[in-house]
Amino acid sequence: MNPFYKNLALWLVITLMMVMLYNLFNQQQLAQNDISYSEFLAMVEADRVSEVTIQGQEIRVTDLNRSQFKVYAPQDPALIQRLKDKGVTINAKPPAESPWYMSVLVSWFPMIVLIGVWIFFMRQMQSGGGKAMSFGKSRARLLSDQQEKVTFEDVAGIDEAKEELGEIVEFLKDPKKFTRLGGRIPKGVLLMGPPGTGKTLLARAIAGEASVPFFSISGSDFVEMFVGVGASRVRDLFVQGKKNAPCIIFIDEIDAVGRHRGAGLGGGHDEREQTLNQLLVEMDGFESNEGVILISATNRPDVLDPALLRPGRFDRQVMVSLPDIKGREKILRVHMKRTPIASDVNPVVLAKGTPGFSGADLENLVNEAALLAAKRDKERLDMMDFEDSKDKVYMGLERKSKVIREDDRLTTAYHEGGHALVARLIPGTDTVNKITIIPRGRAAGITWFLPEERDFRYKDQLEAELAIAFGGRVAEEIVFNRISTGASNDIKKATELAQQMIRSWGMSEALGPLSFAKDEEQIFLGREISQHRDYSEETAKKIDAEINKLVIRSYERAKSVLTEHIDVLHKLAEQLVEKETILGAELDELIRQVRPGIQLPEKPADKEEPPDDSAPPAPEASEAAADGTADQADEPHGDAPQENDPGKNTEPQ
Repeated sequence: MNPFYKNLALWLVITLMMVMLYNLFNQQQLAQNDISYSEFLAMVEADRVSEVTIQGQEIRVTDLNRSQFKVYAPQDPALIQRLKDKGVTINAKPPAESPWYMSVLVSWFPMIVLIGVWIFFMRQMQSGGGKAMSFGKSRARLLSDQQEKVTFEDVAGIDEAKEELGEIVEFLKDPKKFTRLGGRIPKGVLLMGPPGTGKTLLARAIAGEASVPFFSISGSDFVEMFVGVGASRVRDLFVQGKKNAPCIIFIDEIDAVGRHRGAGLGGGHDEREQTLNQLLVEMDGFESNEGVILISATNRPDVLDPALLRPGRFDRQVMVSLPDIKGREKILRVHMKRTPIASDVNPVVLAKGTPGFSGADLENLVNEAALLAAKRDKERLDMMDFEDSKDKVYMGLERKSKVIREDDRLTTAYHEGGHALVARLIPGTDTVNKITIIPRGRAAGITWFLPEERDFRYKDQLEAELAIAFGGRVAEEIVFNRISTGASNDIKKATELAQQMIRSWGMSEALGPLSFAKDEEQIFLGREISQHRDYSEETAKKIDAEINKLVIRSYERAKSVLTEHIDVLHKLAEQLVEKETILGAELDELIRQVRPGIQLPEKPADKEEPPDDSAPPAPEASEAAADGTADQADEPHGDAPQENDPGKNTEPQ
């Protein structure tokens, strides 16, 4: 309903209520001057009444003092004669009638209430459908011109996907350019990729670039409890699209309605299958849908029905993958345009420190930095805000209220120092970016790295990662002659990496280039089902021996490095206890102070010139921090490096 008519109806109801209240109040005022019939007769006999007005059985009395009273008289035939005998002036009026609006209200009000209640319950049953019997209407939302327009300039980090979708934009702008040579633009485009990579944003950007209507709907909006409703909504959706052609229809999470038919759980759902069949028919060319481009998004393309993916339907499939370092840099620059940035902020360093981040993760990173800067009453976002924001996103809030014993704090300092020192002194490892013993989340300390993104992983680099993983455990053992639970996740990650090297990647001279990565167990309906191994028990012993040998060799390598540079380790731990956080450049300076003339291995970050010599080293990229046991929260937690994915922190064991 129009807001004007809503307001008008509201004021009419208020006015009517005020009139009713006035009438009731007026009647109550008159009721205060009522007298009994006996008193009235006594006044007549005493000659105190000068005039009466008779209206039905109600008599209004005026005495000699001009005071007025009201009396309700019974059927008394002698009353008129008695008044004549006393010389009282008699006036007569017809009986009073109720106002017309009161009659209408009394007669129609119950019916109006019943109709209103019926409409209310019908709207509730349709879940806000807005009209009676609108089950089969499409619930697609049309992106209006008043909303913020999105173009390809707002989408970064997925250049290949934008290039592939560029011809869709050209077709929507000038369809004849393609059809004059007999070409046919794909009717359906399927955007596939992990969550948060910008699939919905990319679809909106296509509509923004072509300046065409954009209908958005979720796949779950088609599925209802009534069979046939989803198919009706599909038909209505395409009718709306053809009325607004050229246009884009975007179906998000299409796997909700496009799953394999007749396969596994949900395969026999008649409503879902009818909806999918109707969608296939609408896309199949039985009716001309010229100018209507259907774009869908999913992060589970493996569950889609093959009929959806054949030519003539979703015949163009675009992979929207996680951005690489250059893509992350571009995405950060896009989001930084909306916030005032200080001169020391370097998006390149930020991009290096966020491997595995999607576009949504990077937007959240910038947003958290803006919130932190606002909390600190800053006018601009500086590098420290982004550093703290990244730490918060990765590991959670800083646990300032946690009481940590001094010996545990010292153990954490040596643990993290062991990781960092082994990583800095062994060739072929990632650059150390920051070491901190400030507790965050479940970790008591973290060592961050600037991982270099690689297409391949090499044996010497993997062995170096194993040595780094054991650096914290070895440091505790050398200095304190004891071990703690802080290295639990280090040991777990190192063991998993060693198993992959031997079982999957054939990095064992004794076993040769063979793969033994057969799953020995599968989970089916909540039960573990063992499978037969395709190698002998003797081979299994050799595999275990090779894994053990690789782990021990890496452990001894870390022990050799830390024993040789024990003076540097002591100095590093001392600085960590004092300052709590040490940056990568400060670590290099400390090593050169303790060991003048030492030749440090060259790292990937050393080959690049810093963008601003005045800017402090930014502790931005990292490796994931490992956690100790949840029951022993006071124990220090170590960190185990993970391959280009610092965000996936292993839960405590």
